[in-house]
Amino acid sequence: MRALLFPALLLATAGMAAAAIRPVPEGLTDALAARALLGPGTWARVVRIDNGGARGAERREMYPSTVYALVFELSGILWFYSDANGTQSLSVRLGSLEADKADPGPLFRAIYGRFGAWAWVDGPEAGPGPPRGVPPNACFIECVAALRRRIAVGADTDAPRLLTYYVATPSGPLGHTVLVFSARGGLAALDPERSEKAVSIPPDLRSDIRSISRYLRGGDVAGARVLPIGTAGPARLEDRWAALPLPASPAG
Repeated sequence: MRALLFPALLLATAGMAAAAIRPVPEGLTDALAARALLGPGTWARVVRIDNGGARGAERREMYPSTVYALVFELSGILWFYSDANGTQSLSVRLGSLEADKADPGPLFRAIYGRFGAWAWVDGPEAGPGPPRGVPPNACFIECVAALRRRIAVGADTDAPRLLTYYVATPSGPLGHTVLVFSARGGLAALDPERSEKAVSIPPDLRSDIRSISRYLRGGDVAGARVLPIGTAGPARLEDRWAALPLPASPAG
């Protein structure tokens, strides 16, 4: 469900008995895996952020003292993925993409007020070897990757969009994202966490995203929204869904 932000290999030298290896932080591994899922065609950078709020044992924090996350571009804005709580929008307005890329610091702090100093993660810190596996809370990114795969093999992907629905829980709303697109047989949805096979949406539900969300989840939802992805042709008039009110909660 829904949708911000981010070790080192010490090589042995002459005179050293053995190489000393510092383990790669789990958050960094997940951010790198998320970047690999998006593929080389998507602008995406791993970021390291200092979280001042994590200091003090008496304070319960969502994020660790050092946060590794992924910042990526989709549909003209920046997005923020972390293994702690999934994906959420990072940009706060349209038309500011290049400025947001140049200085995302204020956007990080808008996500979480205790976020402080930050730096892009490049070079040796990214760790040895390509990352593998699917990171946690990455349903949003998995849907983008699934769309790329369908396009690559020429499968139906007309008017693609990400549908995120929200479920109320005692600890707050949780979001989950699925890929929705038009196919020859009508509207279809793909949930990569369940299967690589798309399911058909009943014709009588196509104009109501809350009903579609309930159908896909198999239960009630608290809200939903749709994000069109401009990669596979224009959307038809009947595909232009309006977003319902949504909670401020990440997807994943």
